[in-house]
Amino acid sequence: MNWKSSRSVLMFAVVALGAVLGGVARADDYPSRPITILVPFPPGGSTDIVVRLVANKVSESLKQPIIIENRPGAAGNVAAMAIKNAAPDGYLLMTGHTGTHAINPTLYSDLKFDPVKDFQPITALIAFNNILVVPTASPAKSVAELVAYAKSKPEGLSYGSQGIGTGGHLLGVLLAKHAQIKLLHVPYRGIAPAVTDTVAGRVDMLFAAYLSTGPQVEAGHLRMLAIAGTKRHPRIPDVPTMPEAGYPDVQMQQWFGLFAPAGTPAPIVQKLNAEFVKALQSKDVQDTLLPQAALVTPSTPEELGAMVKRDMVRLGQVVKESGAKAPD
Repeated sequence: MNWKSSRSVLMFAVVALGAVLGGVARADDYPSRPITILVPFPPGGSTDIVVRLVANKVSESLKQPIIIENRPGAAGNVAAMAIKNAAPDGYLLMTGHTGTHAINPTLYSDLKFDPVKDFQPITALIAFNNILVVPTASPAKSVAELVAYAKSKPEGLSYGSQGIGTGGHLLGVLLAKHAQIKLLHVPYRGIAPAVTDTVAGRVDMLFAAYLSTGPQVEAGHLRMLAIAGTKRHPRIPDVPTMPEAGYPDVQMQQWFGLFAPAGTPAPIVQKLNAEFVKALQSKDVQDTLLPQAALVTPSTPEELGAMVKRDMVRLGQVVKESGAKAPD
């Protein structure tokens, strides 16, 4: 190797080392300004409630504001594209979920982002199984009665959801398929308006988190028929599971996690993970979420990444079997 080649190699090494040290220095200073977290649903839903609760704890610890920006649209794809195109500096994050990172890759034939390659997982946040609820004016007091009621109607029943491709949508598709009933899907831009219309009787039923429907259940405006999981929840032990109601294939655990753009420096990822895990494990967060029939699920970035890969396959198959498709 001649002296010019040696000099070039040395200069490249110096530049590379400077970049690494610069990245570490920036990570040490992080965050030096407010962080924004995109929530792909309108205000008032379970995701919004959880993220604001946890973000407040992290904001106190980091001594920087954390801004929650609700950016709904296209079943979470609008927010996901914003993260894909964002600078990987830790200042724009996203609450991804079962829909954006596991269901949408199969539901949408022209998805413009890759849930694995375009995102850096930070930590899982919570998981839950949706509850099947009806207005208290509904004649159905069990899943069997709901199915019989649907079969008595030539046009079937209507059901709301948080949007096309969400767990609430797919669970309705699965119930219609396995109970052999007609169900008209009415998608909303988030869970809050769907709950409002279910209470008012404008739709006949809804699959949604207890975190979103619990206040209306406790106020006597909604009736719970079953939980779409394999186990009863200790918060609502009298509510049977869908398998107990005779529909073992109508179930789905949904999760929510925190993601950054791909390429976010490892020190920043580690710092965010440590702060959000600490907040999730705090007593006040646990005391708030556990009574809401939610499971607090802090994780490593690697564990969240593995869950995305697993559920892309598992729930992708559910989407295919259900026949659900995104609108053109």
